[in-house]
Amino acid sequence: MTSHIQLFDTTLRDGEQTPGVSFSFDERLAIAKQLENWGVDVIEAGFPASSQGSFDSVKAIAQTLKKTTVTGLARCKKSDIDAVYEATKDAVKPSIHVFIATSPIHLESKLNMTESEVLASIKAHVTYASSLFDVVQFSPEDATRTPLPFLIQSVQTAVDAGATIINIPDTVGYSYPTEYGAIFKTLLQTIKSDSEIIYSAHCHDDLGLAVANSMAAIENGATRIEGTLNGIGERAGNTALEEVALGLYVRQDHYGIETRVQLNQTKATSELIARYAGIAVPRNKAIVGKNAFSHESGIHQDGFLKNPETYEIMTPQLVGIQQTELPLGKLSGKHAFQEKLKQMGYEIGSEEQKVLFKAFKNIADKKKQVTDRDIHALIQGTTHELHAYYQLETLQLQFVSNGLQSAVVVIKDKDGHTYQDSSIGTGSIVSIYNAVDRIFKIQPELCDYRIEAVTEGSDAQAEVRVSIRLNDTTFDGVGFDHDIIYASCKAYVEACSKAMAAVSSEVDVHV
Repeated sequence: MTSHIQLFDTTLRDGEQTPGVSFSFDERLAIAKQLENWGVDVIEAGFPASSQGSFDSVKAIAQTLKKTTVTGLARCKKSDIDAVYEATKDAVKPSIHVFIATSPIHLESKLNMTESEVLASIKAHVTYASSLFDVVQFSPEDATRTPLPFLIQSVQTAVDAGATIINIPDTVGYSYPTEYGAIFKTLLQTIKSDSEIIYSAHCHDDLGLAVANSMAAIENGATRIEGTLNGIGERAGNTALEEVALGLYVRQDHYGIETRVQLNQTKATSELIARYAGIAVPRNKAIVGKNAFSHESGIHQDGFLKNPETYEIMTPQLVGIQQTELPLGKLSGKHAFQEKLKQMGYEIGSEEQKVLFKAFKNIADKKKQVTDRDIHALIQGTTHELHAYYQLETLQLQFVSNGLQSAVVVIKDKDGHTYQDSSIGTGSIVSIYNAVDRIFKIQPELCDYRIEAVTEGSDAQAEVRVSIRLNDTTFDGVGFDHDIIYASCKAYVEACSKAMAAVSSEVDVHV
């Protein structure tokens, strides 16, 4: 019995067949080193016969790695096998991966060969490969669309010729778990060999079943899984090896066997490959996606804060992520908001927290996600309002003919009294400020008006600062809000209220 599930990484061969992906020589070497750090058993470094660049890259990787098996892909052609031998002969553990298609559609449309000719080719080329390598892996390409009797014949022929590893490729992602698992079970029961044969699974994700099929293969006797980091590869990609590794770890109760990868290197390895491939990891990608350890729902956040295991089956630290994120959004609850305030270093009383939470929910209804900078601005703005004698209650704008704007402003003081007035102006800000002047019965000079985006994006919060001059004295006001117009009004109200407080201890305002 094998001691662990082997991981065969083909990021540098099958993964590089992703449309638009082309690793440089240095990038390929860096990826190979990181894959070795992560702990994969085998790295398929490339297809040496395909180009001089591929040959040189495989050779460099073979000469560099210290403990990982390095293999190269070869068709059932002597020249391909020779190229793999020359490229990998200096590896600590060299091996070869020989393949030929076996499905009817490939025989008829691609190879123009009969079944007997395919069997003869398997025998001849696996025998030749076995004369050069101690470890020979054979793959019947498009195995899942190959009639089972001929698949068995092909595999038995390869084993008789010296293949020590049999890989069953679901080349076009056609199979489903029970069917794919049954193939392995049948081969294990049928194929005869004097020595132990390792059975390997190689799945594509055309129907979104690559990982599920790979796990089904393990349940039915496979001890090696082939795939790529982040699931990159041709068309819909390959089995995501990080998902297999964590699936085996988390569900040890079911599988009873694990890989040997360093799980805490998973995120770093994923990020390296994503960067070099130029393909961002989807936010909702299992294990390594940005949302994999994030909880926004208020119910989920509350449960997580009480006990992380309520909504996490593994810790982010396990895969090399610093901590779980509790992104704040419109579904977040009071518990998560309180926790965020603590994380940000704020010590705020329960009554003020209620006001802040209400303001937060208003922002969250307008933004996809509320950031830390939003929270800082929210606290600063709300604190301003809590300590202000006058607060903006409502604001209404209306277009008037001849290019004029009409504004209705309602202000409320700390004693609960409301004050309202309206005015027109050549623009929305002018009409608003005219209405505020009418409420306070003053006519200050607007000296400065500045808008700054507190946060990034089209839905950023705005910070508006104004300066007014009254009786040769300058008064400043600041307003924070998701709406620039509303923030502008808040800022002006604060400046005017400061001016009035300076003029008289009892402010006479117009109702």
